[in-house]
Amino acid sequence: MSTHEHFFLDKSDPASWRAINAFSRKVAAANEEADIPRSITELLNVRVSQINGCAYCLNMHVRQAREAGVTDQQLAVLPAWRDTQVFSPLERSALTIAEATTELDHSTLHQDLTTARETLTDKQFSALQWSAIAINAFNRISILSGHPVRAKRSE
Repeated sequence: MSTHEHFFLDKSDPASWRAINAFSRKVAAANEEADIPRSITELLNVRVSQINGCAYCLNMHVRQAREAGVTDQQLAVLPAWRDTQVFSPLERSALTIAEATTELDHSTLHQDLTTARETLTDKQFSALQWSAIAINAFNRISILSGHPVRAKRSE
């Protein structure tokens, strides 16, 4: 490969790409079994992608969050979610897990997870952590691959 050719990590090893997609489908099934609404999973996906600065995943998951019922107000204040009253206890727990799993701040990690755990069942707590792990992996693949975000035409 010459230095001017773009290297897409996901295209370079189709078997690994299929494996991570299979993992993602399993995580989605675990969320469904735990009665986690898709809107909450998408809020988590957007927040993790914001922290990681993954433009490709943000572009996709903001659209999917809206489709799942996340409001424009929630998306607008998401980086400052702790300072608002627009998120339910379940949403707040998911966002706490999103940040704890992404940032891995050892000084607050266990306290943050303990706080999130207070409003969740075991299945929900597990499913949301696996969701954060999955979107973190996809963020890294997209960032390393430089997946482009193309401008949308006005509708």
